[in-house]
Amino acid sequence: MKAGVIGAGAWGTALAQLLASDRQNVVLWALEPDVVEAINASHQNPLYLANIPLSPSVRATGSMGDLAACEMLLVVSPAQHLRAVVSQAPAGVPLVLCSKGIEAGSSLLMSEVAAQAQPDSPIAVLSGPTFAHEVAKGLPTAVTLACEDRDLGQRLAARIARPSFRPYLSDDVIGAEIGGAVKNVLAIACGVAEGAGLGLNARAALISRGFAEMTRFGLARGARAETLGGLSGLGDLVLTCSSTNSRNFSLGKGLGEGASAAELLSNRRTVAEGAHTAPVLRDAARAAGVEMPVVEAVCALLSEAAPLSDVIDALLARPLRPE
Repeated sequence: MKAGVIGAGAWGTALAQLLASDRQNVVLWALEPDVVEAINASHQNPLYLANIPLSPSVRATGSMGDLAACEMLLVVSPAQHLRAVVSQAPAGVPLVLCSKGIEAGSSLLMSEVAAQAQPDSPIAVLSGPTFAHEVAKGLPTAVTLACEDRDLGQRLAARIARPSFRPYLSDDVIGAEIGGAVKNVLAIACGVAEGAGLGLNARAALISRGFAEMTRFGLARGARAETLGGLSGLGDLVLTCSSTNSRNFSLGKGLGEGASAAELLSNRRTVAEGAHTAPVLRDAARAAGVEMPVVEAVCALLSEAAPLSDVIDALLARPLRPE
């Protein structure tokens, strides 16, 4: 399957490098002309994935028309721009969604957005614990590949798999997406704990109680518990809640150190998806009658509705309850 990748940020570039590791040609669509030029001229993406030499078989383009011959498209655009990007993609080509988030306004998952934007295109979701630079370097990685069409899922898995990149097949698309979206918000909370010096006990509590929130919300939206407990849920949660390599964790760390959300977000070229997902997730959870106090706390910090000390006190003062 000739592959294309839509989105030349760090993750999209890493996936293009992965797919090109068998020396097959990969077309990488980039929004920025300077990124296209750098990849084609010097086989590097210094703006988003510095110090990683790219395969000569990765060819960048700024034209969606160059993706027309592809038999598989990995979509790695920011979640809030996915609808606009996918609507421009060639119709009828299987879309492997690698963006993690929930659409503002509609509260739709990325698969639901893509189904509206390209109703004739089969859809799969790739999600799991993945730092882009590690995948680009060929370090061992395992992910969830979710697709309701099992035969298509098997073909996509065979095309994507590499000796160091192992996709586990699932048909629970909703579960794979919810894990990826919710963990970004929880990573901000864990970053806050790091930045504020709250200790490792606090981080462990946030991960475990955050996972309980993820599970409650996921089950309410039709996900399966085993999916949320797998690579695309718990696995991704542990990774992004444990390292400043996570953009969401590093955003939270800045908040914990006393910087304002407006200041931190204005200084970023890359997208911390959790900042956009948090208020959408909070509203969707409220509408579904699902309690998510950690998510509510993150929203309060991002909107600067309350100081950090008050947010922490409110979480710790919640009524005691059975686990």
